[in-house]
Formats: sequence, structure tokens, C-alpha cells
Amino acid sequence: MTTAVFLGFIVFSLYLAIRSKKGHGAQSVHDFFVASRQFGAYLVFFLAAGEIYSIGTMVGFPGGIYAKGPTYGVWFLGYILLAYPLGYFLGPKIWQAGARYNAITLPDLFKGHYGSRALELIVAGSSILFLLPWGQLQFTGLVAALKGLGWEFDPVYLVLISAALAFTYIAISGVRASAYIAILKDILMVVAIVATGVAVGWKAGVGDVFHAASLQVSNQMNDTQLRFSMSTMLFQALGFYVMPFAVQNFFTAKSANTIRRTQVAMPLYMLMYPFLVLASYYAISQNLQLASPNEAFFAAAVRLLPDWLLGLVTAGAALSGLLVLAGICLAIGPIVTRNLLPGMPEQRQKQGAKVVIVVYLVLSISMTLATPNLMLTLINTTYYGVTQFFPGVIVILFSLKVRPVAIALGILSGQGLAIALYAQQADFGGINLGLVSLAVNLLVTVLANYAPRLARVQPA
Repeated sequence: MTTAVFLGFIVFSLYLAIRSKKGHGAQSVHDFFVASRQFGAYLVFFLAAGEIYSIGTMVGFPGGIYAKGPTYGVWFLGYILLAYPLGYFLGPKIWQAGARYNAITLPDLFKGHYGSRALELIVAGSSILFLLPWGQLQFTGLVAALKGLGWEFDPVYLVLISAALAFTYIAISGVRASAYIAILKDILMVVAIVATGVAVGWKAGVGDVFHAASLQVSNQMNDTQLRFSMSTMLFQALGFYVMPFAVQNFFTAKSANTIRRTQVAMPLYMLMYPFLVLASYYAISQNLQLASPNEAFFAAAVRLLPDWLLGLVTAGAALSGLLVLAGICLAIGPIVTRNLLPGMPEQRQKQGAKVVIVVYLVLSISMTLATPNLMLTLINTTYYGVTQFFPGVIVILFSLKVRPVAIALGILSGQGLAIALYAQQADFGGINLGLVSLAVNLLVTVLANYAPRLARVQPA
């Protein structure tokens, strides 16, 4: 029954992808990647939520609590909630900048504002590099989800099937397919999470689960953990909406006001997190011996839910990962064909992007199989690089005059330092390494922008 329900929803998702293409015929590059800027509030809302609440919600968050205790949940929830006000104010400006420069990708914004080929290449190349862990994050989550639900397939087959499905969604109608499938995915994900949390409360008792779990994990934060949580919230909130795929999602909206309307409702999704905490605590309280912390949520689901509902949980988890994979691919494809290879004719960019997407999926699969990691590590790695775009994006959104070489040096300094500090396992008393690197990024940008002017000032 579990498999039948799961396959039924996957087939239905393919139907939705096909249905999304109706009435659009042969898609142009802009329609394929940003829906010709025609999406209304509902589709933008589900598309954006589909990218935010991914497989990491069902796998990474409970797995982090299981492995590191409830302190993990503080920053995970905090940075998302802190990001929403930023999205409300910055999202419409990102849309306006995209319309001004006819942009499809994040590097298009940098190219349009700064007029620097070198800066465009830096943003394009580092976007691809730091999105590789995000693709690995989705594959890792999919493998953990399906194995946690009792599907004893070789991980190679699981990731290959997942990649094939993600590519199929993209090939059918690009971002339009993602938007339609996101509606189904969000419904399944919310139902799966709430049903599992309710089952824990009904069969094991909320008070009993929390009491048993509290005997094994600490609810207290020491000073180092508190500094890490606070600094990580700030750092990742700043990077939240400069993710290349998040920027591209904003470009699909038909107006700046559409973005504002979607951001107002986004926090409603946070209501499902108490149910995830309950499932995580259940896994701790029952002393479940898991092959990986990433299986914590699904361990609770397998023990407490009937087979048909388990099929729904499986489908919700799979679509959560597949949808984000599709979104990443839709961002990376045009970055290569438009920004790294700018001479490619527009009519060939869509086909070229599909080739790029296949290569990206293969690389992500290889990383997943070769270097499995706790999802927390993968999340941090991506943010270390992507958040360094934030100063450059702010300059674009507020039409400031900053030399492109200063922005380029700032980005490279921040990214290089973040990688070096991470490799050396440097410790700043719990302060997030990426935030330290972002501060250096800002310092280098300011110095590189104003130093030439100061040097020209003659003494009196």
C-alpha cells in the first residue's frame, strides 16, 4: 500500500507538469526559466515556499535536533523568520532590478548594474560552485528519507531515479512545472508532518515524550552555542534571498506587489515545526538506533503511521527534494549558457541549459555517494559562499555607485577566507565563520572602493 500511494502521487506530479505547459506552446528562454514574468501571487507563493521548505525541513531539521539537541532548532527557525522581513522589503526591489536589466539569473543583475565581465564571471562561477552542496543536500535527504521509510535500495539507484525525475519535470515546461508541482508538494509535506506529530502525541503522549527526551539531551545553551545560534541566524538570513534560485523565483512574478503579498503569508508555514520537534523528540525518547540522524523524522513515521499514510509521507519527502533539485537546475543552466557562455544565441540557450543540468546532476550525485555529510554541514557550506553576494546585491538594489573591482575583491576575499577558516576548523568563540568572512568582505569592498580616491587627494 505504501508503494502504491507513493507511485500514485509521483504519477500525478508528472500529470501536473504536463498540465502546466497547456496553452504556452514552444517556450522562449524567458518563459522556460522565469515564466515570462507572468506568475501571480499564488504561484509565486508556492514556488518560493517549495524552495524554502525542502527535504531539509523533513530530514535536516529533525536530524539536527536528534544529533545536536534542541539548540540546533533555535537558529534553524530563527534565520528563516528573520529572513522574511528582509524578503518583504528587498524582494520587490530584486524584481524591479530584474525587470530593469531583463535578467534571468543573479549574474545578469551584476552584469547589468556594474557592466563588468570579470565580476559577472566571478558571480556566475562561484554560484555554481557553492550550489553543488545544495544539490548534494537534496540527494542526501532523499536517500535518508527513502531508506528511513524502509526502502532498502542501493543509494546509487535512488539518486539516479531522483535525478531522472527532476530532469523530467524541467524538460516538460521549466519553471511552470515546478510551480504547479509545488502546490501538490506543499500539501503533502504539511499533511505528512502534522500527521506524524499528531501520531506521536496520540500514541506516546506529548508530556511523556518531552520528559523522556529531556533526560538525554540538554535544553540549555552555553555561551558558545548562543553566540553560534545568534550569529548564524543573522548570517544565513542575509544570504537567504540572494541564493541564485531565490532571486530567479522573484523574477517570475508579474509585479513587485506580488512579491510583497507572498512574503506576508510565508511565516504561516512555521506552524508545522512544533510537529517536527515532537517527532525528533520521539526518536530520542525511544532510544532508536538510527543509521543516520537524518532518519529521525521517518523513524517516528514508520513506527506510528498506517501504510497508506506512510505512502503520503514518502511522496511528500520525495517531492520536497525533487522540487528543490529542479529549482537549482533551473538556476544553474542559464548561468552557464547566458553568463559563462554569453555568445550562445538565445534560441540555443534552453537546449544548452539542459545539457548543463545533466552535468550538474551527475556531479551532485557523485558528491552524494562519495562524501555523505550531516545536512547541517552542507547547508553551512553553501551559505559560506552565497552570502558573500549580499553587499553587491544591496548596491544594485539601491543604485549605489561602487566600483565593480571593489565588489569583486570583496566577494573573493569573503569566499576565500570562509573556505580557509572552515578547512582549518577555526574557532571565534562560536561566531559563525561566514559572518566573520562577510565582515572582511565589507571591509575589503570599502577599502578597494575609496582607497584610489584617497590616494588622489593632494596634501594642502
